[in-house]
Amino acid sequence: MRYSILFAALMAALGLSACERATVVTPAPTVVTVPGPAGPQGATGATGEQAKKGDTGATGNTGSTGATGNTGSTGATGDTGNTGRTGATGYTGATGSSGAEGAKGEAGKSGSTVVIVPTR
Repeated sequence: MRYSILFAALMAALGLSACERATVVTPAPTVVTVPGPAGPQGATGATGEQAKKGDTGATGNTGSTGATGNTGSTGATGDTGNTGRTGATGYTGATGSSGAEGAKGEAGKSGSTVVIVPTR
């Protein structure tokens, strides 16, 4: 048993050492330059020329006129009202009675004429 554990340990060491080991690549450090103190201010530069004005764009087209909307439907005609009742007929007044017939004069007698003279 003593040799079997030792033999297993040797085999494990040889098996693991036979693997290829990856090479570690370390990147080169980046050099950072620190600026020194600022120098004196330079002279002001000359003013540039004014730019040319661009062309005016073309006027857009006028839009088309919209369609006319639909005409609404005519409303329903209202119902005709009820006819009123006829008023009651008034009573006819009573007819007056005929007057009595006058007496008949006597048949033609000749009589005398009387003349009245007025006095003054």
